[in-house]
Amino acid sequence: MSTTAVATDHHPAIVSSGLCKWFGEGDARMKAVDEVALVAQFGEMVFIVGPSGSGKTTLLSMISGILRPDAGTVTINGQDIWSLSSDQLAELRLNNIGFVFQDYHLFARLTAAENVAIPLILQHHDWNDAIAQARQSLEVVGLKDRGDILPVKLSGGEQQRVAIARAIVSRPQILILDEPTASLDGDTGKMIIAFVKERVLNEQRCILIVTHDARINEYADRIIYMEDGRITEPKGTSP
Repeated sequence: MSTTAVATDHHPAIVSSGLCKWFGEGDARMKAVDEVALVAQFGEMVFIVGPSGSGKTTLLSMISGILRPDAGTVTINGQDIWSLSSDQLAELRLNNIGFVFQDYHLFARLTAAENVAIPLILQHHDWNDAIAQARQSLEVVGLKDRGDILPVKLSGGEQQRVAIARAIVSRPQILILDEPTASLDGDTGKMIIAFVKERVLNEQRCILIVTHDARINEYADRIIYMEDGRITEPKGTSP
């Protein structure tokens, strides 16, 4: 079965239903995510917000195929991801989901372009082709002339943009950002999120952002609120 899906008009980008996740044993056992249902559409940037420990990152981990739920389902463009084999799930994550980590996760000894090229190398692209595409991705995020620079020589905002370039280089349908502004000052954080909305979001892509930074809420198409593992107050916004 192929796990490389193409965005269509027939399915939402993401549908989760009845998602649950438990951690711990015995008296320490606790429910981190409790019967969460969520729908996100292509062309939409959705924020998931809530206090620390509310289950936001656990929810994203299940939606992105990293953490298996104890109950419930997740579909991406109509495909039930947790019915896939381990190899199929790994292929889906590689081809269809881009993940931007809070701390960037850049390799210190690789240049910006080499960092961005990693997903393509994992897809068995030729090295020169991967680097060429990586440079194109860096140009998209405004770092055309920074491809040969090591991460230590880049600012925090530039490192975040390298991480975004790496996440989008393979043209994934789903882009997930976990606390993307946590390590940035307010102005830089707002600049990054505005950039993502203007240059990265398109009708063939859905973006999910976990954040507790209320300063960037104006950029969301929709905000989902979580507390104690549950969606408590989903609202629309008008940026």
